Amino acid sequence: MATNTLISASSPSPSMASSLTGAASRFLPSATIAATSSSSATTRLSLSSSSPSLKCLQSSPLLSHIFRYQKRSLVGTSSSGRFSTLVSPKCAASDPDQLKSAREDIKELLKNTFCHPILVRLGWHDAGTYNKNIEEWPQRGGANGSLRFEVELKHGANAGLVNALKLLQPIKDKYANVTYADLFQLASATAIEEAGGPKLPMKYGRVDVSAPEECPEEGRLPDAGPPSPASHLRDVFYRMGLNDKEIVALSGAHTLGRSRPERSGWGKPETKYTKDGPGNPGGQSWTVQWLKFDNSYFKDIKERRDEDLLVLPTDAALFEDSSFKEYAEKYAVNQDVFFKDYAEAHAKLSNLGAKFDPPEGFSIDNTPTQGQPEKFVAAKYSTGKD
Repeated sequence: MATNTLISASSPSPSMASSLTGAASRFLPSATIAATSSSSATTRLSLSSSSPSLKCLQSSPLLSHIFRYQKRSLVGTSSSGRFSTLVSPKCAASDPDQLKSAREDIKELLKNTFCHPILVRLGWHDAGTYNKNIEEWPQRGGANGSLRFEVELKHGANAGLVNALKLLQPIKDKYANVTYADLFQLASATAIEEAGGPKLPMKYGRVDVSAPEECPEEGRLPDAGPPSPASHLRDVFYRMGLNDKEIVALSGAHTLGRSRPERSGWGKPETKYTKDGPGNPGGQSWTVQWLKFDNSYFKDIKERRDEDLLVLPTDAALFEDSSFKEYAEKYAVNQDVFFKDYAEAHAKLSNLGAKFDPPEGFSIDNTPTQGQPEKFVAAKYSTGKD
């Protein structure tokens, strides 16, 4: 069996299969990735070969077919569709106007590729390494953009997240004054909202780490099938400073995505809900409409009547542990309460460990954010009806 994972990535579409690696996750679902244009303009970032930035994403078997280096320059997205770097000139904080424009580009990306789950997962995995018992930045981990470096990408929990970076890199190239730390969290929040979830009270201004030596050690993200699922969830999320309500609320993001057994050891090869894609068909989802953000995850986990829907040990624990169950039961019957609690928990997670410039951060919304749902506009996909 493969390494225990919480959620495995959905496959890319056939047109991208030759350039993307398989994915597996311990934390969140990854995306179904549809074809993207191969006509993006070449971007070149000339850097000294002695720069610490060259330590980012050194050639390896995992990434050798995706990343291409030149002796004294790092090549970004090119007309051939290849993707070779996640390094950009260091900036202390993000430009609000560029962040707003980047958000619009992310919305277009979501419409064309249906990559909502993997973008959520990317933001969570960058933030989810936070350790509240460590004061120093960036040793404490958290939302600092460190996930762009190969040393962290190679962590077992992050397998396949290079696919998300590939999707976002053209946006990063376009908006040089947006930090990776902010871009990851912006993409995650936008994906939730565009999938029909609540508006998230996000703030920005996160500072990026600058070298792979600043990445956290492996082992800070959760497994899917530990011996004691409830205890394991608490060990991991309490270390981040999150409580039982926030653990359960955040688990509700499993309403998005699907798992593939050949990559994670979990789920069926195909179900009536996943046989038609989008993208490369297959895998097993947690919910019927696995690109829609709602409270159906809690309903389905509670009922456990549909064998075509996935239930992991860490999912089942939400209705088996008495403290978790209190919130899971509430969310199963009241989506408004779930959306409110989820919005608060997601925003809190996205700030963990971050260093902001300005220190208080800033909003890119003109009006105060509220936990209200937006219209679901995701792609058509299988509902299990023949």
